[in-house]
Amino acid sequence: MCAQVTTRQKDSSTSWLQIMAVGRSPRKTLIRAAILAVVCVVIFKWVLLPVRVEGISMTPTYADRSFNFVNRAAYFSHEPRRGDVVGIRLTPPDGESTPHVMYLKRVIGLPGEAISFVNGRVLVNGQPLDEPYEKGPCDWNADPVTLGPDEYFVVGDNRSMPKEDHTFGKAERSRIVGKALL
Repeated sequence: MCAQVTTRQKDSSTSWLQIMAVGRSPRKTLIRAAILAVVCVVIFKWVLLPVRVEGISMTPTYADRSFNFVNRAAYFSHEPRRGDVVGIRLTPPDGESTPHVMYLKRVIGLPGEAISFVNGRVLVNGQPLDEPYEKGPCDWNADPVTLGPDEYFVVGDNRSMPKEDHTFGKAERSRIVGKALL
């Protein structure tokens, strides 16, 4: 009787280890793992792009060296909206896109609108824009810029920086990759 109990305990511990490692059915576990790997590759390669914020142009909304995702599927059903924070693909001088570098900027102007800065206030078609995300003082002045039918006006949230230190302005819709998630 003693020998049988010992054998059962060994079988029990072996099956426990197997269950912990590969589940009750190793074949099903392997299939689930393969499906999960494919889903992760699809999501993180084509839908959610991981981005690391470099610089302070989006402070305080996004801190320097913070991590975020850009949702490429966000604009399948509608176009970018005012207030959205978007990832914008850079276009280097040679005309080829660089998919590994993006700007993270806020959309403040939509196609066909005229955007200007007067004493730090954004004017859309001559009317002041309410910007609750804008926290710091701003003294920018810029003449009106009229957007084309496929252009958006984008700018960072940290406008307490000198205007010359910022990258902002028109962005063609084809360069807007997606919407920031967080």
